[in-house]
Amino acid sequence: MSEFFKNRKILIAGGAGFVGTNLIKRLLDYNVRIRATVHLREPQLVDDRIEFIKCDLTRKEDCRKVVEGMDYVFMCAANTSGAAVMEKDPLVHVTPNIIMNTLMLDAAYQAKVDKFLWLSSNTVYPVADYPVKEEDVGGDLFEKYFCVGWMKRFTEILCQMYAEKIKNPMKVGVIRPANIYGPYDDFEWETSHVLPALMRKVAERHDPIEVWGDGNDIKDFIYIDDFIEGILEAMEKIETFDPVNIGTGKPCSIKQALQAMLVADNYCDAKIVFNSSKPTMIPKRLIDVSKAKRILKFTAKTVLTDGIKKTITWYRSQCKGR
Repeated sequence: MSEFFKNRKILIAGGAGFVGTNLIKRLLDYNVRIRATVHLREPQLVDDRIEFIKCDLTRKEDCRKVVEGMDYVFMCAANTSGAAVMEKDPLVHVTPNIIMNTLMLDAAYQAKVDKFLWLSSNTVYPVADYPVKEEDVGGDLFEKYFCVGWMKRFTEILCQMYAEKIKNPMKVGVIRPANIYGPYDDFEWETSHVLPALMRKVAERHDPIEVWGDGNDIKDFIYIDDFIEGILEAMEKIETFDPVNIGTGKPCSIKQALQAMLVADNYCDAKIVFNSSKPTMIPKRLIDVSKAKRILKFTAKTVLTDGIKKTITWYRSQCKGR
């Protein structure tokens, strides 16, 4: 990485979360001033070089307080959950996220922040059996993701307003991630996504291992270290509103990912049952990553088997007491 971040004041909104924690860990390698927000969760990293601020980003005054004096903002804070919660309450992510994103963009703009990077989602794309490109937004979203997908798309348009549609615009970048996994992920049953949930079942030797759906869903899984590299490149190189996919471009089924987990954790005699009555999400999501290669010079380096091995090893070392 260049000298871009040296001596800069950087805010990571969502500093106790999965992406935020790993981003902080990486930025500690640079000579930067790190401020991070926490809300309900305690920080997962403790270091005297991090200024943690406990706040509620649905409050205007808290947003203005945390962005004050910052050069760059990574907006990693979000209200998230897994398939079960979204199935039960499709609106659960709409209001809090729209409020947070709106207030943080406005606070950053008023504080004259140099650059703001926001994490969107691949749920903004319609159902498709081809690798989706950044211009493929629009059309019919996957029904179960209708609410969260349009919440994300609305915020992307809001980002475009601040980047292009006002006088004295702010530099705002938008990233559409693939399915991220790795250390510091959410492994709680109620809120975890598919990979951490299955990894926990493997590590805890569930017998049988229950897989929601038929295991044939196709995803693009990117290891967290690669994703962090991608968003650091994006913060440095994106100068205008120009959404970019960050993924591997290599599809993988849930069955394949589970098999890699069983091998990585030496669970040789596992019994697997597929439960199609449980909620599942987009059955096939392929992601075109050519724009990230072209604009950011970014290519994911970690193969799935290695990333899964690293994540399970981390889970066993940190989370045995669950």
